[in-house]
Amino acid sequence: MTEGFEGWPRDAFDVLLRLEGEPSVRVREECRREREELVRRPMVELLDVVAAADPAYEDFSVWGYGDVLLQAWQRQSAIVRLARNVELGVRFDLDGLEVGLAWWYAPSEQIERYRAAVADAGTGPRLVAGLRRLEREGFVISGDLLKRPLRGYPADHPRAELLRHRSVIASRALGCDEWVHTPAAADRVLEAFAQLRPLARWLVRNVSATV
Repeated sequence: MTEGFEGWPRDAFDVLLRLEGEPSVRVREECRREREELVRRPMVELLDVVAAADPAYEDFSVWGYGDVLLQAWQRQSAIVRLARNVELGVRFDLDGLEVGLAWWYAPSEQIERYRAAVADAGTGPRLVAGLRRLEREGFVISGDLLKRPLRGYPADHPRAELLRHRSVIASRALGCDEWVHTPAAADRVLEAFAQLRPLARWLVRNVSATV
């Protein structure tokens, strides 16, 4: 399953340390080739392994070095597109690996479908149960929320907090233990993706199914 991916070499952290903070243009250019080889290439290899394990993960992108707005030299990010505005994410930095699932930057029609599904007596409780399970498994649930209760729904609605969401994000730090330097890192990512699958399915079916 992990053929072609050997984990991140230890020298990858040395490169990221050199790029920590606000590195000069000269330092960024000096580190460009090493960073491509030691930091970005393993991420590409990881996502290749993940895609080979499950065709649902085949549509992925690994951010390049030049994405200055995201200060990409300090971290290596990648996404797996599951549906419109629904993405799995992987990030590697000095803290190790982090994975997540995000429904974000959604158009108004998706937000309306999300709210209807949250309010529904069937789909709403299933979302709550899924989010609670993820929290028990160590995921942090966040998102962009309206500052006030949503109009058109009672203030004491049992899922009033979820109704205020305009995005939903579930993320978990996997850490920086010895396995990050081995093919086992791919297994950790796949395990986390499997934990996120029920929430991903809920979002795809109830929010992003119509594009």
